Amino acid sequence: MRRTPLSPQMTIALPVLGAASILIAWQYLLPLIGVPAYIVPTPTAIFGVFQRSFALLIDNLRPTLIEALAGFIIGNLAAVLLAVLFVHSRILQAAYFPVVLFFNTIPILALSPIIILIFGIGMTPKIVIAAVICFFPTLVNMIRGLDSASDNEHELFRVLSATRSEIFWGLRLPRALPMLFSSLRIASATAVIGAIVGEWIGSDKGLGALIIQATFNYQSDRLYAAIVLSSSLSIALFCIVVLIERRVIRY
Repeated sequence: MRRTPLSPQMTIALPVLGAASILIAWQYLLPLIGVPAYIVPTPTAIFGVFQRSFALLIDNLRPTLIEALAGFIIGNLAAVLLAVLFVHSRILQAAYFPVVLFFNTIPILALSPIIILIFGIGMTPKIVIAAVICFFPTLVNMIRGLDSASDNEHELFRVLSATRSEIFWGLRLPRALPMLFSSLRIASATAVIGAIVGEWIGSDKGLGALIIQATFNYQSDRLYAAIVLSSSLSIALFCIVVLIERRVIRY
């Protein structure tokens, strides 16, 4: 039986009610069953950290935001350019795509110390790590998108004597944009993860460094506040990508 679609009001109200129910249970149920506050602090305790240490949180948010944004832009731009090169040269794709696939199999936690050894301690290795973690999903989706046009569509463009450039801008790229933005939505979260992982390996600034410091100092409320802030950053970047997608893709 076909399900009745939800109204726009219900689409907004239900997630809000779901989140509110979880927060209420978190606030009152966990202390009731005996979960210690040093393991899972209540939402009010976490909110108190934002009130008391707002300047500290924002000070550590800035480098993570810069690293995530720079890594997002560099990683996805490199993936798009390489995908365009691959779809126009099957020889290069056959030769180098397996190499890219091999590097993608290396866990980011294992690759991060190598990147830091190469680029030193600073913002650059965090940007590189964020770019690396964004790169492969966008590359794969972009290649699939650029190759997704049917043979009949290609034949139509050839009958119209379209050049390779006209085929790319008029057929391949419009076909690839939905897949590209799907990967960009994923990359908006993974870029933040990559920046934080880089800060774990070696940094005294950023949300990743703050998480490590709060963990070793048993400041669980500050730890959860940093996690909430990093999640909020990922959600904000995700929403920006969605807004751009709605403006770019109208078909």
